[in-house]
Amino acid sequence: MTHQAVQNTKLGIWLMIATTLVFAVQDGISRHLGSTYNVTMVVMVRFWFFALFVVALAARSEGGLRAASRSAFPKVQIARGVILVAEIAVMLVAFVKLGLIEAHAVFTCYPLLVAALSGPILGEKVGWRRWAAILVGFAGVLIILQPGFGVFTPWALVPLLSATMFAVYGLLTRYVAQKDSASVSFFYTGVVGAIAMTPFGLMHWTWMTPADWGWMLLLCCTAALSHWLLIKSYAVAEASAIQPFAYLQLVWASAIGLFIFGETLRINVAVGAGIVVAAGVFTLWRQRVREKAALRQA
Repeated sequence: MTHQAVQNTKLGIWLMIATTLVFAVQDGISRHLGSTYNVTMVVMVRFWFFALFVVALAARSEGGLRAASRSAFPKVQIARGVILVAEIAVMLVAFVKLGLIEAHAVFTCYPLLVAALSGPILGEKVGWRRWAAILVGFAGVLIILQPGFGVFTPWALVPLLSATMFAVYGLLTRYVAQKDSASVSFFYTGVVGAIAMTPFGLMHWTWMTPADWGWMLLLCCTAALSHWLLIKSYAVAEASAIQPFAYLQLVWASAIGLFIFGETLRINVAVGAGIVVAAGVFTLWRQRVREKAALRQA
């Protein structure tokens, strides 16, 4: 029997808005810690806490650890965990090298990547209108990156790599949700991520200051909460209905970058990000239109 959560779009939207706010706060803390300590160590400690949290949660739930680890797609779940922890480390490098605003401006193209990759990964058909929107969106990314100008830096490609990884993670999350509950996906996300990052993190271990351990604890709490909210939002609503609200993370993260880290918002970044968001929202709207048409024909 397949696991199917009750659909509740309104709840899904609020969960996604909450997810973006928690993600943005988490990104600000990550930028602070990643500027002082090795990125792999920061991600490792965060995932240690995350793993302990999901194991404790699973142990107290019905069926215990055995039920939480019983997946219909164990290999895909392991791949999800590895891809996510690697994506987080890559994005943290982008925060440190580029700042929150520019890293997030490039990262906003990930829903377009979800649309582009939904064919090969999930077998979904992508029409010419959505392909056109994807190309327009990537024109927006080029405006942000300014590859023809002297200011272009190879570091600007780092958030693009992170966006690609996150898109694959999102599609795999949708794939496993066909049969696995949100609690199973959550369990694998935490445990696999911790195991995968530990060898790299231990190689760069250094003790943090007491104040930074406080920030680390807050980062751990936001990390567990944000991923739980994200998995839950996908479980209760169609991805195409709630995905447009994921763009709010750019707004929250930019505000943190501007007011806390003193970053600047360049015109090309604002224009490019606007084009990417518009293209992404159009892509998601087309997906909704196609889904409704398919339902009418059924």
